[in-house]
Order: sequence, then C-alpha cells, then structure tokens
Amino acid sequence: MRHGMVMNNSDSKTPRVKSLDDAILAVLARAGEKTLSAPEIAHAIADDESWHGLLVPIRRAAVSLAQAGRLVIYRKGKPADPNDFRGVYRLGLPRHD
Repeated sequence: MRHGMVMNNSDSKTPRVKSLDDAILAVLARAGEKTLSAPEIAHAIADDESWHGLLVPIRRAAVSLAQAGRLVIYRKGKPADPNDFRGVYRLGLPRHD
C-alpha cells in the first residue's frame, strides 16, 4: 500500500491497482447493508499481514467519502458526523430507504 493505492492480485499476470476509496467501497458493496469495522475492511483489502498499516488511511478515506455522501460512518449504531467522531466506528453504504 503506497500513496492511497492498493494492489489487487486477482490476476497474477496483470495486477490491478485501484484507489483505497474504490477498494473500501467495493468491500462495502460486497457486504450489502451490513456495516463493517476498519479492521474488517483492512483484512479484506490487504493481501498479507500488512492490514494493520491500512487502519489510519482507511479512517482518512472514510472521512472524505462520508463528506462526499458515498458512505456513512456509524458510532454506536447511529450515523456520526464525519468531521467529529472518536473511538470505535463502523462503515456502511448510504441506505436509500
């Protein structure tokens, strides 16, 4: 993981590089309506034991994506202000109820 890019080795001949934002949204899309923690997302993105190094970048990307309305940050089961939240959080796609 460097500079917000994630290597995805789905095809070993031509590894695909995509942005961390896209990777987070793809993991959340696979989760459906379920929310995921940052470590769960990091495990899904990282190909090896380097998932721990993704936690801070995931938080930064989540704030940016939440400000753009592309995902929701949850604290204690309720949407949180992306500009002012602390502690344990979960991420989910916006619901269109």
